[in-house]
Amino acid sequence: MKKNIAEIINISNEIYDKGLVSGKSGNISARFKGENGDLIAITPTLKSLSQLNEKDIVLVDLDGNILTKGKPSSEVNMHLEIYKKRPDVYGIVHTHSPYATGFAHSSKRIKRHEGFGEIKTPFIAEIEYEKPGSNELAINASEGLCNEDVLILKKHGVICVGKNLKEAELLAVFVEETAKTQFVTYMLNSVEDII
Repeated sequence: MKKNIAEIINISNEIYDKGLVSGKSGNISARFKGENGDLIAITPTLKSLSQLNEKDIVLVDLDGNILTKGKPSSEVNMHLEIYKKRPDVYGIVHTHSPYATGFAHSSKRIKRHEGFGEIKTPFIAEIEYEKPGSNELAINASEGLCNEDVLILKKHGVICVGKNLKEAELLAVFVEETAKTQFVTYMLNSVEDII
């Protein structure tokens, strides 16, 4: 269990340093096997992902019962619903990365690029806005991720899942870089060539 918590802290620092979250935004979690079933280790509410230590990480079971001190992220129900619907998922990263979140606040969609699995649809999946922390968001996000590993939450951010936490982090980085490339392309194509 200590290894899982250390990984959460390490990846929290990494996604903060990479600019995928800022301030006290974003949250991540990991699933691991406990004596009486699966346990979820999740980042706390209202604390920067850049300043976490071992005692900040909160353990919950799949029913949402808090097993340690502290208050889990306000998005804990979204994480739990995803884990319930996706037994293959062992890591979740929820970011507010600037380029991808910019797309989430616009009418533009992020095109899928090669580099992270087979391209089956032209755009990254998205769901309409629901209030952060709400049951509606938890249900809609978990349903949106039934056959996807990344989901754009309109007017909110991005959620990525993986077979482990590192895989989810790599996907979050890839989505942000994809959004950045697409944004730069839009900007370049909108400027008249003066040469």
